[in-house]
Amino acid sequence: MRIVETPQEMQELSRLWRREGRTVGFVPTMGALHEGHLSLAHTARAQNDVFVASIFVNPLQFGSRKDLDKYERPFERDSRKLEEAGCDVLFAPSTEAMYGVGDRGNASQTVVEVGELGGVLEGAVRPGHFRGVATIVAKLFNVVAPDRAYFGEKDYQQLKVIQGMVCDLFFDVEIVPGPTVREPDGLAMSSRNARLSPEEREASAALYHALLKGASLAEGGERSAKALVEAMRRTCEAYPLVELQYAAVVDAETLEPLSELDGRPARALIAASIGGTHLIDTIAL
Repeated sequence: MRIVETPQEMQELSRLWRREGRTVGFVPTMGALHEGHLSLAHTARAQNDVFVASIFVNPLQFGSRKDLDKYERPFERDSRKLEEAGCDVLFAPSTEAMYGVGDRGNASQTVVEVGELGGVLEGAVRPGHFRGVATIVAKLFNVVAPDRAYFGEKDYQQLKVIQGMVCDLFFDVEIVPGPTVREPDGLAMSSRNARLSPEEREASAALYHALLKGASLAEGGERSAKALVEAMRRTCEAYPLVELQYAAVVDAETLEPLSELDGRPARALIAASIGGTHLIDTIAL
């Protein structure tokens, strides 16, 4: 596995692969890799001639310097995992390389705004988060020039934001969703899970239990989105350590809130703070 640290070197490789007619699969990450990331990695490896991953802790998508500073960065361990998964090139640029001084003599000032979709649900809890996500993903797409890019469904709103950006800005890349990978008790795998104390880790099962409750009611014929959301809320209330931030039933494509299930694809989304750790999850209805 080759490690590349500059956008210029990465672009040179990308142009070479294009000339050779090789397909490129790309998995962007912030490191602290878990089985969810590796599931995407294995899919990218199987579907493409070249598999590129990136590790970049993006400062634009953090709400505070404290959150950014405490984000785990086990680079050597992550590198080994990616190499074992068949990664050909690991793109690991510095913050300066992606946002630092450029040809104009000043720091990068161009950002990608994502509109209404970036201001609801996660965007309301974490203002500016999706602007940071869209900006770095756009930069990475321009540098890596992948044919396919892989994103997990756990971060469902992020997935829809990226799909919308690709459509709106005519990026020539196919976005491939990957299913949520879970712990044995159902907790969605996340780099943030390592921050939970044993008591908080036990309480974190509330999110998946709440989603299952909503899905069970829907399968049993309940059409009212309000009833599903209330059932999800009540489930979380049984766990004192869980501070529910939102529970919603939305259109699976637009993320607009639904009043009732009417046959359109729908998703239940949930987020909570547990001991100061922000966790999210989702399930199809």
